[in-house]
Amino acid sequence: MRVVIIEDESKTAKELKGMLEELDSDLNVLAMLPSVAAATKWLRENPAPELIFSDIQLGDGLSFEIFREVQTDAPVIFCTAFDEYAIRAFESNSVDYLLKPVTEDMLERALEKYRRFRGHLIGNNQYAQNLNNVLAQMDTSYKQSLLVHYREKIIPVKVADVHFIYASNGNVHIHTGQNTSYPVQYTIEQLETMLNPRQFFRANRQFIINRDVIKNIEHYFNRKLFVATNYDTPERIIISKVKAPAFLNWMEQ
Repeated sequence: MRVVIIEDESKTAKELKGMLEELDSDLNVLAMLPSVAAATKWLRENPAPELIFSDIQLGDGLSFEIFREVQTDAPVIFCTAFDEYAIRAFESNSVDYLLKPVTEDMLERALEKYRRFRGHLIGNNQYAQNLNNVLAQMDTSYKQSLLVHYREKIIPVKVADVHFIYASNGNVHIHTGQNTSYPVQYTIEQLETMLNPRQFFRANRQFIINRDVIKNIEHYFNRKLFVATNYDTPERIIISKVKAPAFLNWMEQ
């Protein structure tokens, strides 16, 4: 069985590969792909595998973008610590998922399920439609507003008004169009999954930025990028050279 793993944590990818090969000696992991860009390129240039294991949150975006860009007949098993929206979408459309941390028992059950239904999955238009339904549901499940606790009040903040999100020393603040910032209880990783990736980009560990506030982009040293915005930010927004191609591609979409 030809398998592809899409996972940006190399240690996690290697552990998953090791568990899969231990469970099935005939299983062949063709590639371990660390990003949306790498996975999209590989799937376009190579014959489709028989099965894909994919994380959702990758360094340069969400893996849903891969399957919007590339049509594949291969069933996808998502390995995720994702929120309730994705889980409901998977379950309602018969697309399989595994909640992290993934164990050998969970993998064994997933492989057994795949073997039982393989004949119905390969080349099945219904499965492809189910996956497309998941992607469509995820598009409509992103947050439209966030509730913030501020000075004894609970304030609804429209996501459209969020210019950027900044994390520092364990604290996360959303910065809005009124040049106001609010502390939030979410981690920046959680917020990344709540916001539409077509509008918001995870620039680095500190920032998520709204495309509408980007003024210009400058080349920075060592092939990095500096993002200038229409509003002051607590520190410079720097895109690493690894993320730079994905960021520029996102800007063009």
